[in-house]
Amino acid sequence: MTRRRGDERGSVVAEFAVALPAVAAVILLGAAGLGAAALQVRTQDAAADAARLLARGESDARISAAVEATAPGAAWSGSDRGDLVCATVSARASLPLSVSATSCALAGGG
Repeated sequence: MTRRRGDERGSVVAEFAVALPAVAAVILLGAAGLGAAALQVRTQDAAADAARLLARGESDARISAAVEATAPGAAWSGSDRGDLVCATVSARASLPLSVSATSCALAGGG
């Protein structure tokens, strides 16, 4: 088998070998980003639930259980802001970042 000058056999394999890690990185980062966005939505829902429960005077154990059911592994804290009771929920995402959300409800709301 003789090689002709300008023969490009094998160049497709080389280009594929160079491009594959970049494509894999983009796919993995995209999936991690979607996971973080989904966690943000769950965290916001958990904060809204926690704020309503806190405003009704529910126990910390009940609020923690509700937050855990909506956003597993998340932590919450509550605060008063005048007539409002606010809850902040934070959780760690798969990327090296954390997400948090705050929601408020009217104090004494039944």
